[in-house]
Amino acid sequence: MIDQDKIKESVRLFLEAIGEDPERPGLLETPDRIARMSEEIFSGLGKDCKEILSKRFPADHPEMVLERDIQFYSVCEHHLLPFFGKVHIAYVPNGEVVGISKLARTVEVYARRPQIQEQMTAQIADALMEELSPRGVMVMVEAEHLCMSMRGIKKPGSKTVSYAKRGVFQEKSRVQEFFELLESDAYHDYRKQTV
Repeated sequence: MIDQDKIKESVRLFLEAIGEDPERPGLLETPDRIARMSEEIFSGLGKDCKEILSKRFPADHPEMVLERDIQFYSVCEHHLLPFFGKVHIAYVPNGEVVGISKLARTVEVYARRPQIQEQMTAQIADALMEELSPRGVMVMVEAEHLCMSMRGIKKPGSKTVSYAKRGVFQEKSRVQEFFELLESDAYHDYRKQTV
């Protein structure tokens, strides 16, 4: 899917455009490195989560399942600079649960493509709703954006927080429960009981 030759040529042209010499020893292999890197950091392009979320287990469990602190790295589509942070996912099963690693894999599919944080947050929630048919899903993403930290306003350490609520998470009590679990040390005990 990724045209490595086009990437290499584009990188060479970019280096020339900023006044660099793409033939100098330190930059000679940079176009090839960036082409190979692109295969990895944009590996979510063209993928969906249907197969990832297809393996489910029956569970008569009507309580919230929370997976927090899923680390991710993505690339902002506006400046092609990284943004990175943590994703927290909660869902209320409707007769089935999914292996917890599948939640992290779902995050990876949507993080590994150029896009904006708000869209990524909604895509994760929508994929879980569509594939798992739970009673509800809540996704929270906390991220630092290098387009804000290293350029422009130059405010390193600032975080952008986005949410997506679906189903029963439209209810204030479920959102409150989500935040209580997210901030509580009891989360670890809760996770052992629900996974």
